[in-house]
Amino acid sequence: MIPLLFDASEVGLDQFVLIILPGIALGIGLFILGWMVAANRRARREQKSFAEAFNFFPLKTDAPPRPACWLAVRSVSPETVKAALGLNRAAPCSWVEGLAGSHEFFISPRVHGGWVIVTGLGLPNPSDDVDACFLFLTALSRKLGHVQFFYAEKFSRHHGWARLDDGCVTRGYAWTGETVWNQGAKTLPESEAGLITFNYGENSATILDAEMNFEKVPQLAARWSLDPAEVKLDSTRQSIGLAGESAFI
Repeated sequence: MIPLLFDASEVGLDQFVLIILPGIALGIGLFILGWMVAANRRARREQKSFAEAFNFFPLKTDAPPRPACWLAVRSVSPETVKAALGLNRAAPCSWVEGLAGSHEFFISPRVHGGWVIVTGLGLPNPSDDVDACFLFLTALSRKLGHVQFFYAEKFSRHHGWARLDDGCVTRGYAWTGETVWNQGAKTLPESEAGLITFNYGENSATILDAEMNFEKVPQLAARWSLDPAEVKLDSTRQSIGLAGESAFI
């Protein structure tokens, strides 16, 4: 026989009930908890099976970041861009890593019908030296033809954009606390994106009016060519570009 832990004859009914009630409550609680865990696992399995069956929830991929400064070059190969930049020690680099901007230059594969994206620490920007930016872009455009430039710096909210053909600027604009570049006629896509531009020496209505352009630069890029953060890669081959340093810098 299994010995009793206590003698029921030595305690009253009330005391006996008080002794066994906590055990009963604990048992019921454990049973409910186990049932809930099992039901949750079953629901997860059913949801996963449903999603896989109808492909409502495809596998997630890393979304590429949007660089602060980038070029869009039309109708050339990545190798042609590499030669124009004088890139040496080039190595394969993923699209996501390249757009993060940690390399001197990253050259993307051709995407969206023939555009090549270039970004990296080696690109000049108007906040540092607008003349150096102008000279860099015109020299590169003489080699590559149609080149577009976009700049949107998050913290200062400085911004700029340009279009060049065969070394000639057809449109260029940059604001770095004041307008430092305004060349060519304002394009229709700029107006469609709601961009507000100012002439040299013109005092903007408010600083906020000019700073608001920062958020609209990707919209202009999408109208002129493409927004790097919204590029849809068609294959694994398209997800690998080139990264390296330039011998010209």
